[in-house]
Amino acid sequence: MQLIGAASTPRDAIAKVSELQPDIVMIDQSSGLRPVFSFLTEMKIASPSSRTVLWVLELAEIECFRALQLGARGILRRTLPIVTLLDCLRSVGAGNLWLENSISDQVVGFLNRKNTTRLTPREREIVRAVCRGMKNKEVADLLQITAGTVKVHLMHIFEKTGVKDRFELAAQGPKLLGLDQDERISASS
Repeated sequence: MQLIGAASTPRDAIAKVSELQPDIVMIDQSSGLRPVFSFLTEMKIASPSSRTVLWVLELAEIECFRALQLGARGILRRTLPIVTLLDCLRSVGAGNLWLENSISDQVVGFLNRKNTTRLTPREREIVRAVCRGMKNKEVADLLQITAGTVKVHLMHIFEKTGVKDRFELAAQGPKLLGLDQDERISASS
């Protein structure tokens, strides 16, 4: 490893990164998150092949997730020993994503909560009806709403769940509703 440059502000760092095209860029979060997030965005343009490691004191899970979305390849607390810093830099340099254990636990927890589908009670009723093979008109009659309203609810359900069509919704419905695989949706539910 070789240190090829340093900068005191994110703006100066972008100029250096653009000029030097380093393999790894390490940025300190002490200048605040807004400048760091802006830096991560600008980094993609200034040096697309450079990988960024965010060096932090503490970072909330939502901020970790945001940094990863913006292109950070490593997140490392400043309180960790040098050997851990070197492990992180080597791992990121090899093209891997590196998160210190307590941070990765936070991010995994956040991602799991984010990926949990949150259906409204009405959407859940519609999923149950679709699982029973009902058409939009039948669902509308059952729930005393219009077929157009059923269609709008289905569109929202597809967006929230990533399901592509009614068939897939019927197949994934029990899982989306949190039911056991063996548990079936009966005509009485």
